[in-house]
Amino acid sequence: MAAIGDEASAMDNSARASAAQSAALNPASSGGGGSGSGSSSHVEAPEEAAATPPVAPKKPHTNSDGGVETAEEAVEPAEPDINELCTDMFEKMAIFLQGELTATCEDYRLLENMNKLTSLKYMEMKDISINISRNLQDLNNKYASLQPYLDQINQIEEQVSSLEQAAYKLDGYSKKLVSFYAGCPRALLAMGNTLPKTGPGYG
Repeated sequence: MAAIGDEASAMDNSARASAAQSAALNPASSGGGGSGSGSSSHVEAPEEAAATPPVAPKKPHTNSDGGVETAEEAVEPAEPDINELCTDMFEKMAIFLQGELTATCEDYRLLENMNKLTSLKYMEMKDISINISRNLQDLNNKYASLQPYLDQINQIEEQVSSLEQAAYKLDGYSKKLVSFYAGCPRALLAMGNTLPKTGPGYG
């Protein structure tokens, strides 16, 4: 209701202003047959009326009590430019993809470096294994060259063991002989006394 009252007052003010302008113009047209001074004053009146700006109607305002919006024409927000939005989107998408691709490239570069280092380590291990194989081959060749001597050593060891057994047997036999001949002189003396004494010395 307050907005409608404001509109009515604004329309009333504009109607009064237009009536004042028409009243200022009508006396000048009706008094054209008077004196020269009157005609000059009437001629100057339209110029003054034309120079006087019309009263602008009051803009309706928002009632602070009721919080009702006035009948002002709502200003629509300007539509965003689709081309600019698309350009901005593509630029940001390009930055994002560039970052993702950069991170992926860094990962692949790291993997490449790791593969290079691994290949170098494998080459070193290959050289070490080749050296070990060569040394083992040399050792096998030396062992093969020493095999006859080892066989001779085994034969000598067998002969020594057999000689040792023979020495043990001889030792035992010699002990038996010693014990046997230790009692033989007495037996021989006893036998000599009993034997007849015949011979060239006995007559």
